Amino acid sequence: MASSSSSSDLRKLIRVLIVGVLLGYAMMWVLLPTNTYKHKWLPKLKSRLSSNYFGNQGVMMLIFTFPPLLVAVLSCVYLHLAAELQPTGKKSSGDDEEKETRVLATWRKPMVVRGPLGIVTGIELGFLVMFVVLLFWSLFTYFSSSFKSIDATDPAFLGGLKKWQLKLDLGGLWLGLVGNICLTLLFFPVARGSAVLQFFGLTSEGSIKYHIWLGHAVMTFFTAHGICYIVYWALMGQMSQMLKWSRSEISNVAGEISLLAGLGLWATTFPRIRRKMFELFFYTHHLYIPFVVFFVFHVGFTYACYMLPGFYLFLVDRYLRFLQSRHHVRLLSARILPGAGQTLELSFSKSPALKYNPTSVLFLNVPGISKLQWHPFTVTSNSSLEADKLSVVIKGEGKWTKKLYEMVSSTSGSTDHHFDVSVEGPYGPASTDFLRHETLVMISGGSGITPFISIIRDLIFTSSHLQLKTPRVILISSFKTTADLTMLHLLLPISAAAASSSTANLRLTIEAYITREKQAAATSPFHNNNNVRTKWFKPSPTHAPISPILGPTASWLWLAAVVSSSFLAFLVIIGLLTGYYIYPQGKKSGEVGFPMALTAFLYMLVLCVCVAAASSGAFLWNKRKSGRDQTIQIRNVEGATPTGGSPASFGAVHEMTELESLPLQTFAEATNLHYGVRPNLRKLLVEHCSEGGSIGVMVSGPAGLRHEVATICSSGLADDNLQFESISFSW
Repeated sequence: MASSSSSSDLRKLIRVLIVGVLLGYAMMWVLLPTNTYKHKWLPKLKSRLSSNYFGNQGVMMLIFTFPPLLVAVLSCVYLHLAAELQPTGKKSSGDDEEKETRVLATWRKPMVVRGPLGIVTGIELGFLVMFVVLLFWSLFTYFSSSFKSIDATDPAFLGGLKKWQLKLDLGGLWLGLVGNICLTLLFFPVARGSAVLQFFGLTSEGSIKYHIWLGHAVMTFFTAHGICYIVYWALMGQMSQMLKWSRSEISNVAGEISLLAGLGLWATTFPRIRRKMFELFFYTHHLYIPFVVFFVFHVGFTYACYMLPGFYLFLVDRYLRFLQSRHHVRLLSARILPGAGQTLELSFSKSPALKYNPTSVLFLNVPGISKLQWHPFTVTSNSSLEADKLSVVIKGEGKWTKKLYEMVSSTSGSTDHHFDVSVEGPYGPASTDFLRHETLVMISGGSGITPFISIIRDLIFTSSHLQLKTPRVILISSFKTTADLTMLHLLLPISAAAASSSTANLRLTIEAYITREKQAAATSPFHNNNNVRTKWFKPSPTHAPISPILGPTASWLWLAAVVSSSFLAFLVIIGLLTGYYIYPQGKKSGEVGFPMALTAFLYMLVLCVCVAAASSGAFLWNKRKSGRDQTIQIRNVEGATPTGGSPASFGAVHEMTELESLPLQTFAEATNLHYGVRPNLRKLLVEHCSEGGSIGVMVSGPAGLRHEVATICSSGLADDNLQFESISFSW
């Protein structure tokens, strides 16, 4: 108890420290455009902190790079302590964080439902307003302070430069500086394993919308920045400036290349293009590499220190994902559903040490289809209920998924066949708080049911193994045809042992709506299992189970070590490089200074080498420690895989086991089928709300469905006990 209390106190201290650092960091961004910072604070800081070893970028790294990285390291420590206190990832009813959640429940309700931003909660709206105010404040301060200083005695007028021309020149500069504020935050939401996101209770999938907002803002400001200068050069007859690559100042050519790369990327991010031509969107999104590289060449590394923290954390995360994806994983089986829009459930071997929470996402790559494309899918298995398996559901809705379905369904199902599959993840919330609700209402449309499968399996484990009281669950699902009801089979795992877990304590009601049929089917979808096929595969000896990237224990501490050690090594190397190579060479040659582009290149090279070295070291160390356990597990899985008889017999035996273990019958009794109608969500939610208690409302499916539920939850018909959460995958 004493250890638990001390850990809890330490977590509170870390939270206070993180909030303090972030407030100070935000204050610096507020002061950045002011004359107080430029003419008073910055000169004093440079005079005291600048040295031959770091130059001017030393001050910038201290003010704008170090604080976010410190927050990232502290967040890792916080999450490690939280995992020790709650190893299952669930919050207890007496947790202080639950009290905070209740206080914030009103702010988490939808405040904006429709519009270009989609569904926005009160908390999101508050931070969005503050961020927009910061942008307007920066623009106003930059413009007002610079325009006031323009007068007839300005040296620029002696050369015949008009006042409006000077304003256009300065305006282009200030638009670029404000765009850099958005760029600073752009990469934080796309670091999938980020401790910063987990600390704030965010997931990588749920944060994609912030990346989209910031991306549009970045390209809007940078495009305006570029247009202002092109117009200025055209009016001044100085179009030759577009070909200028200065040795020690801003490089125009590099800025133009960066802008062109950004525009090419931006053009494919709009919803219609992204959804209809996903491959084009996916490939052009890699233009972020020349975009960032030439941005650094354009402004120099000193100025790039503003956006360095977010990109640094993204670089660490991206390289760790690269290391994980270099090895193929062991595909054990595929459960193929009839109808249901070419749906199948793939089950992979995983290390028992790999733990994840419901609604997690796994990224898959199948080289047989495309060596470059990665696609995210919802994890439906439970890491405790199925300790050695991880399952995802895939519905054939695009070219890639349809090709995968054809590859899997066309195989004979014999155990001598295998697929090469690579994965990244899984990525999900650091903890779940389903147990704080008295009732869970889960609303889905079509394949949107997949996130709820993992939640229901988690509740099955919680009620049967942990003997904890679980909330009452109402699953409201809409399907097009009766054949699509086979999706409900996925509520139970493919493993007979896991499926036999008691469901008696799970208070589940399923309201299934078949919208395109008005007549009930002759047989129940729960008892017509003959068409549900299960195929088993014999993985290659080189395939390995899915395992944690940085080991099963203390993974957050390993991530903190990678971030801190790589950045420390980066500082040491660039200090030596700057002090003994860059500055001395510039002095000896008699030139103004070392080429800015070459300096930026050397710094970026050192940065990448340090990240690669630290990440590889941590990854290989943990891989060596877990290698023996994986070998033992592979032998056990191979012994448990069917090795004789026909594939059909394997499926028949498994299906009979399912029927005899009674869970499907239990689900059938809990299911109400409705034909030819759509659910009256307003009526259903208001009825459940009148029962009292905390009610969690989760919705997953098409945008129209999410907007409808959000509108109901924010309409005032429901009391404060109705808490809304949207599960949206924006890929």
